Amino acid sequence: MPTVPLKDCQIAYVDEGTGAPLLLIHGFPLDHTMWVHQIEGLRADFRVIAVDLPGFGASSSCPGEMSIIGFADRLVEFLDQIGLQQVTLCGLSMGGSIAQQFALRHPERLNGLILCDCRAAADPLETQKMRRELADRVLQEGPGFVAQAMPARLFAPRTLSEQPEVVRATQSVIRATPPPSVAGGSRALANREDVVMRLGRIETRTLLIV
Repeated sequence: MPTVPLKDCQIAYVDEGTGAPLLLIHGFPLDHTMWVHQIEGLRADFRVIAVDLPGFGASSSCPGEMSIIGFADRLVEFLDQIGLQQVTLCGLSMGGSIAQQFALRHPERLNGLILCDCRAAADPLETQKMRRELADRVLQEGPGFVAQAMPARLFAPRTLSEQPEVVRATQSVIRATPPPSVAGGSRALANREDVVMRLGRIETRTLLIV
């Protein structure tokens, strides 16, 4: 995978196809490989770029605490490095939270926005507590228990029973993610701000929520 240097880390990414640029942002605690079938299906019509967020996949970690805003701002720096002024963003779960902050903070860089399985509201206090406890446990035990639990949340029952190789591949990605990155991502989600009342400020040619 190619990488580009940012001021405090490196971003790894795949870049396939030609046409209008589409930037895919993965969910927690995954990497760009979650988009493999979407990349295959879209590259005939779009320039599809899928990043590994800092600390995930083949990207290096950035110093300091992970945050949703920090991820969004580093994606702008990434786009500067590869020479793109505007993109359509597609983010799933944590990636959708990042895409919302990107849209609010950098509207001039946005052509379209696709939000998948994400929320604009901050987590309830109990969910925030759960995410912080998960972070502490990952640092003590590693991400194996996360890899064991996540498939039930990520896949339909039919996929779990009929495509075990897909489930195992996803679990392998989670197990290979450094514990500080899994913990940092969980805390970033716990700390993300509520943007419900700001969504009306997003101006884009295309908005799709799925």
